[in-house]
Amino acid sequence: MGKLNRPNTTTGILIGLLLTTPLIAIFAAGDELFGLPVIPFDLFDWAAQLLPGALVTFGIDLIVDIIHTFDLGQTDTAAKIGEQVLAYGVFLLLGVLSSVIFFAFMNRHYIDDRDTPGIIMGLLIGIPLLLISFARNQTATADPVIGAAWTILVFIGWGIAHSRIFDELTYLDPEPAAADDDTPATEQSETSEPVPAKPRTAVELVDRRQFLVRVGGAAATITVVGAGLSRMMAVNSAGNDFSAEELESRGLTLWSAENPLPNADDPLIPAPGTRPEFTPLEQHYRIDINLSPPVINEADWTLRISGLVENPMELTLDELRNNYEPIHEFITMACISNPIGGDLIGTQRWTGLRMQDLLADVQPMATGTHLRITSVDGFDEILARSTIERDERVMLCYAWDGVPLSNAHGFPLRVYVPGVFGMKQPKWITEIEFVDDWEEGYWVRRGWDPIATMLTTSVIDTVAVQDTFEQDGQTFVPVGGMAHASTRGIGRVEIRIDDGEWQQAEVRSPMSDASWVLWRFDWPFSEGRHVFRVRAVEANGTPQIETVRDTRPSGATGLHARRFRF
Repeated sequence: MGKLNRPNTTTGILIGLLLTTPLIAIFAAGDELFGLPVIPFDLFDWAAQLLPGALVTFGIDLIVDIIHTFDLGQTDTAAKIGEQVLAYGVFLLLGVLSSVIFFAFMNRHYIDDRDTPGIIMGLLIGIPLLLISFARNQTATADPVIGAAWTILVFIGWGIAHSRIFDELTYLDPEPAAADDDTPATEQSETSEPVPAKPRTAVELVDRRQFLVRVGGAAATITVVGAGLSRMMAVNSAGNDFSAEELESRGLTLWSAENPLPNADDPLIPAPGTRPEFTPLEQHYRIDINLSPPVINEADWTLRISGLVENPMELTLDELRNNYEPIHEFITMACISNPIGGDLIGTQRWTGLRMQDLLADVQPMATGTHLRITSVDGFDEILARSTIERDERVMLCYAWDGVPLSNAHGFPLRVYVPGVFGMKQPKWITEIEFVDDWEEGYWVRRGWDPIATMLTTSVIDTVAVQDTFEQDGQTFVPVGGMAHASTRGIGRVEIRIDDGEWQQAEVRSPMSDASWVLWRFDWPFSEGRHVFRVRAVEANGTPQIETVRDTRPSGATGLHARRFRF
C-alpha cells in the first residue's frame, strides 16, 4: 500500500478555520430566515455573565474608545457590531481548538468507521452549547424543539465533515509504482497473499493541496451564501418596527407626525447641523447586555409583582395600558458610558403609568423598602420605594412617540427613573419583587456607580461654516449644540473661542423639565485656526464640571471642544 500519510496539527488548524467559518454563516442565516438560535451569540452572552466585572467594563471602554478614535459611526451600532464580531471570533477559536483536538485524537487511535467519530465530536460540542443556548437565548422565535434539533443536526454535520476530511487526507497518498510495470498481474504465487486494493481509488491521484483547495472552495461557497442570506434578511427587516408600512398595517401613527413639540413656538432657530431636538426612533441609542435584543411574545408575557406586598399581582400589557391612567413625558436618556461629546443620548416622548399608582394597588408592607426589578435577559436593578413615593414621574413605559416600544428598546415594558443614567433603568421587565434592603444591581456588581446620577453636559454639534450670514457688515458663523442637566434644568450655556472670554449663547426653551435644550451662538467670523469650547450652568447656578474624568465608574466629565481652520 501507499504510505499512510496522516494530517498534522497545522492541517487541523486549517480545517478548523475552513469548517467553522461556514458554520457561523449557517447559524446567522438560520436566525434571519427562521428565527433559530445563534449559538455564537449565546455562548458569548453566557461567558460575559461569568467574567469579572472589571474585565467586562474594560472591554466596554476599549470598544467605545476604538469607535471614537477611528470615527466608526454611531457608537451603539458600531459597538454591537464589534461585540458580534468578537463573539464570532471566540466561536471560531473554539471551533479551531476542537478541530485540532479531534485530529490529534484520530492520529493516535484507529477507528474503522468513517462517520462515527465525527458524530461523537458534534454531540460533545453541540450538546453543551445547546444547554448554554437554552439558558441564555431570548431572541429565537422558532419552536424550542425545532431550535434544539437544528442545533444538534448542524453540529453533527460539522463533526461528520471533520471525519470525512480526516479520512480523505489520511489515505490520499497513492501507492508507489511497481518496480517492473511489465509484470503481469496474473503472475503471482498461489500461496502468496492477494495484493490489497488501493483505498480511495477515486482520489488517489489528487494531492493534498488540491483536496484542501476543494474543501476551501466549498467552505467559501457556504459562507458567502449563508452570510448573504443573513445580510439580505437583516436589511429587509431593519427598522420594521417604525417603517411607514408596518405602522400603517398595525393602524399606528407616530405622535410626532401629527403633533407639534411643546416648545414649537420658541423663536430661536437651531444652527444648521444641530442634532434633531426630538430624536427619531431609529436614531435613539441602544445599550444593553445582549448581542441581539430579546424577542418577547406579548400574548405570553405578564408582569409579576411579588415579595413584601399585601396584594401580589400578575398583569398583562393590556391591563397595564387600560387599568391605569397613562402619562406622557418628554425625556432625555443617556448612557453612563457616554464620553464627552458622545452620541449615547437621546430625547423622546415616553408613555406609561405612574409607579405610584401601581404601589397603591399592590400595597407594599412597611418592610418592603426596595424593588428588585428583573428583566428577561437576566438584568436586574434595585429601586428604592422612597424614590417612587417622592417623584410621580417614575414610570413603567410601554410606548414612545405614540407607538409600542420596539424589541430593541425594551418591549413590552421598561422603567424610567428621573435623574439617573440608563444603567439604572431596566428594559424587557418581567418581575418586580419588593425586598427589605438595598442590594447591588447588575452594573453595580461590575464596578459602576451605585447611584449613577446624570451629570450636566454640553456639546458642540456644529460650526456651520457653509451657512454664514452678513449683518451690519460683519460675517457670522452659526454655532450650535445641546446642553442637558437632567431634571435640574439648564440656566445658561456659554461659548469660548480660543482663550477669549466666555460668551452667553441663546437657548431654546426645553420640551420638559427632563429634556435637553438646544443652543445657538452666532460667532463673528475671523480667519485662522480656532478652538471652540462650550459649558453649561444648571438652573440653580451650579456650573458644569470642567475636570476631565473618564466614564467609569460615574460618568464622564469635562468640557467639549472642537477645532477648526477657517
